[in-house]
Amino acid sequence: MALTLPTPAACIADFCLIPIGTPTASVSREIAEVQRLLKQSGLAYSMHSAGTTVEGSWDQVMRVIGQAHALLHEGGVVRIQSDIRVGSRIDKTQHFEDKVKAVEKILAEDTAA
Repeated sequence: MALTLPTPAACIADFCLIPIGTPTASVSREIAEVQRLLKQSGLAYSMHSAGTTVEGSWDQVMRVIGQAHALLHEGGVVRIQSDIRVGSRIDKTQHFEDKVKAVEKILAEDTAA
């Protein structure tokens, strides 16, 4: 029965892709390649200092993270480690910007008082 369960219709994932064994300590070129891939995917995403948030269907999000691994492997990166935190909810539609705005609204009340 479990194999017939569908994946969630929507999710928000935050992932940090870590190329291991690059020629230098910097991985900005590899991360730029991943950002180009995300742009081409058509999914909503936002890069931050320690990773990227991406949203879409579960299958789309997991596919693009897997494609990011494949892209860097094709570019010569032998080993990649990714940390992924993913959330889904079924009670309402929520985008990653909504989550940030909710906290910013609460913080704005601090200065209004």
